[in-house]
Amino acid sequence: MTSAADEAPLWQPGPDRIAAAAVTRFQSWAAEHHGAPAEGGYASLHRWSVDELATFWKAVAEWFDVRFSTPYEEVIGDRSMPGATWFTGATLNYAEHALRASEDPLRADAPALIHVDETHTQVPTSWSELRRQVGSLAAELRALGVTPGDRVSGYLPNIPQAVVAFLATAAVGGVWTSCAPDFGARSVLDRFQQVEPVVLFTVDGYRYGGKEHHRADTVAELRRELPTLRAVVHIPLLGTEAPEGALDWASLVAADTEPVFEQVAFDHPLWVLYSSGTTGLPKAIVQSQGGIVVEHLKQLGLHCDLGPEDRFFWYTSTGWMMWNFLVSGLLTGATVVLYDGSPGYPDVSAQWRVAEQTGATLYGTSAAYVMACRKAGIHPGRDFDLSRVQCVATTGSPLPPDGFRWLHDEVADDLWIASVSGGTDVCTCFAGAVPTLPVHIGELQAASLGVDLHSWDPAGEPLTDEVGELVVTQPMPSMPVRFWNDPDGSRYHDSYFDVYPGVWRHGDWITLTDRGSVVIHGRSDSTLNRQGVRMGSADIYEAVERLPEIRESLVIGLEEPNGGYWMPLFVHLAEGATLDDALRDSIKRTIRENLSPRHVPDEVIEVPGIPHTLTGKRIEVPVKRLLQGTALEKAVNPGSIDNLELLHFYEKLARERR
Repeated sequence: MTSAADEAPLWQPGPDRIAAAAVTRFQSWAAEHHGAPAEGGYASLHRWSVDELATFWKAVAEWFDVRFSTPYEEVIGDRSMPGATWFTGATLNYAEHALRASEDPLRADAPALIHVDETHTQVPTSWSELRRQVGSLAAELRALGVTPGDRVSGYLPNIPQAVVAFLATAAVGGVWTSCAPDFGARSVLDRFQQVEPVVLFTVDGYRYGGKEHHRADTVAELRRELPTLRAVVHIPLLGTEAPEGALDWASLVAADTEPVFEQVAFDHPLWVLYSSGTTGLPKAIVQSQGGIVVEHLKQLGLHCDLGPEDRFFWYTSTGWMMWNFLVSGLLTGATVVLYDGSPGYPDVSAQWRVAEQTGATLYGTSAAYVMACRKAGIHPGRDFDLSRVQCVATTGSPLPPDGFRWLHDEVADDLWIASVSGGTDVCTCFAGAVPTLPVHIGELQAASLGVDLHSWDPAGEPLTDEVGELVVTQPMPSMPVRFWNDPDGSRYHDSYFDVYPGVWRHGDWITLTDRGSVVIHGRSDSTLNRQGVRMGSADIYEAVERLPEIRESLVIGLEEPNGGYWMPLFVHLAEGATLDDALRDSIKRTIRENLSPRHVPDEVIEVPGIPHTLTGKRIEVPVKRLLQGTALEKAVNPGSIDNLELLHFYEKLARERR
């Protein structure tokens, strides 16, 4: 990659915006109170945040007035990874912080949540009503015998009841875990059976794509296969009666009860998130109450610049970490927008319509959705009033350069575009949004505060303007405290620390530019290594999917027993397109001209569809294993895939090549 030079940024914040940003005010305050640099802008603040890690996190806790009911003894105890300890001796409660805005009489009737479904009807929940429901449900959970550390599970869509159930669980010191109701029973059980929940919140079904999807049979199977359940709570989203033995939601949230917040240790588990689980049981990732409080206050309050005047909308489901991140918008006092429905119903403009109707100031979505909008030729800035949208953020995969250009041209030319990258593993961003920095096409603005982010070569040497492994060389508060059912910590260690001892290796290829921005190239565990040159699959997808004939693509690199290397490109064509010699030539020419001759695939193969995880990410490693001859049941966890039938194509191709 060439050195980041003098090309003009796509967007530059004006002086007023920079002065008003929370991160600017935080830097001035931290300079006065904690010795942070007063000059030098974000770059100097970031350097201080990793050079003086303990002081930085102390400053974050003070700036956001984190309520420690028992004061901490030291900010960082053990610094080793894995195993770092944070704010030792402190106690607090996440739900207490999430509901703090409800204590302000002037905000009691303001919306904490706005729920929107596919009819685009808005239903607000005020701060006082949210607090009342959480108080009522928390008391009922205690009456059911739920104690700190007990697991409480939700098989729920993105609805207000899911937020209430999570906050009530956190209030009593329970450990929350959730799956979206489009997950089948086996996928849910692969997750919930690991953590043995005592309570299950569930719906009778959900609406998606204009249709009702009933889930009574799935719920019955979950009840049979989760023997630790002491209670099941029925939420009648489709209006059905509660099944025998289930509790009714409405009765549990009916009381006018002030919430009691269990004060728990800083490292007490808050929730369990799950990896995609494409090649085995999903990793059950445990993050702490305190770690999430301070990390999300920093990420949402400083990097996303959220506060009480904001409305925060991110398109997500309860099966993705972005739902947890979205709900944490409450920590900043922002109003959280919950959209429960298809991203493309009744048409591809659905999310923009929600952003308009709810007055979203920060709207988050997937890079794939942005590119789908571009391909569909829609004009959000022309067709919707998006004047309140200050920032469009994307994640899930790298936002291609054409996505940046399209957002700038078709939404607003004064739009802050924040491509962000992190992971379920930390439930936050390693790099991405900074309201005071320019946006350059194809780049994440900078590493996040407190994240000692580097790009390393195989020997552990740092790289600039070259592709390397994404590593984090100092601990972060939201790194997992452990994996569930990993008593000796071996699975946790092997997931991140097996390549560079004591250093977090995330499994992404990145470039750190000489101006401090970041480029994500895709997963390093599905690396393409052509003639000794490593490349990320995301670069190929970005080039190929510009072509109107290509709906989606998947590239795999296989080391062959004879020492050769086979790199096929699988393409799912747009409606009406044909993979003829002319299109094959166009694909190869596009790659050759936009990337390099080394990137040109050996074959271009049409497929009926590209398989994804249940959270929408292309699955490269399992397909690679299938093509190497691994049996389907060993190459992939069937319950983790959105359409298992698609994998039979690759399985058949592997047999034909042998």
